[in-house]
Amino acid sequence: MMRRIADSAQVVVMLLLLAACGAGGSGAPGGGGAPAGAASVAPVAKDDALARLVPADVAADGKIVVGADASYPPNEYLDTDGRTIIGMDVELGKAIARKLGLTAEFQNAQFDGILPGLAAGKYEWGMSSFTINPDRVKSVDMVSYFNVGTKAAVVKGNPEHVSLDELCGKAVGVQQGTVQVDDLNARNQKCQQQGKPAIALTILPQQTDVTLALTAKRVVAMLADAPVINYAVTQTNGQLEALGDQYDAAPYGIAIGKGKGEFAKAVQGAVQALISDGTYDKIVSKYNGQDSEIKTSQINPSVGQ
Repeated sequence: MMRRIADSAQVVVMLLLLAACGAGGSGAPGGGGAPAGAASVAPVAKDDALARLVPADVAADGKIVVGADASYPPNEYLDTDGRTIIGMDVELGKAIARKLGLTAEFQNAQFDGILPGLAAGKYEWGMSSFTINPDRVKSVDMVSYFNVGTKAAVVKGNPEHVSLDELCGKAVGVQQGTVQVDDLNARNQKCQQQGKPAIALTILPQQTDVTLALTAKRVVAMLADAPVINYAVTQTNGQLEALGDQYDAAPYGIAIGKGKGEFAKAVQGAVQALISDGTYDKIVSKYNGQDSEIKTSQINPSVGQ
């Protein structure tokens, strides 16, 4: 399962390597902006029927305030100005809002503060590569829009001969609060049961920090969502390569507070309309995410534990 599953209480070690690596700006690998050669996406028309499902308090100011952690390229990250949030989730979110006759205003936030901010009324959506899981749907409604698995990356040529089947004793980087932390903790338990050295986890606040740690060879591998790994490989000028295929795919969801009437239904209808008219594919294809596209958007789809 993919990026964000819970506020991780299982941090083994946190090394703030960003300053040590001398990174500036967002820390994203390579330049900001849309991927090279990306095609423009046609304007999105309002759907009056769906717009009528939007709660009056949301529609009143003509915008939807969206919380996003802009450190997860290519899904959500900062442009070269260091302020503007761009990425696949941002383009999709703006298109969904336009379908509802509104504009989406993305605000940068720490990942683990987005859902509490949603509950407190600070945001009207949380759209930040959230994996849908049973615990989340207890507190928020989630509208699916993507289906993503975990993938690994290593330094080009894999000089340390890293294998996903044998990470015991290896130094592995991962972002705090992601499902990959849980994945590695589970692998570590197996290492211990087999009497092997533990995985040396480096858990960092932002994915861009993790990518920098790998390119600086402070870790020998990193785990993240598949599109994030694919982007890092293309943006690090041949320094990295993917290790194997994605696994344990699960849906991403737009988080919406409970008790919001038919708001989730409106968002689900807007996502489905964008899938049907081809806008969704055009946006996802700009970020090489075709392997994770969905055909049908759902509200709180059933997912495994």
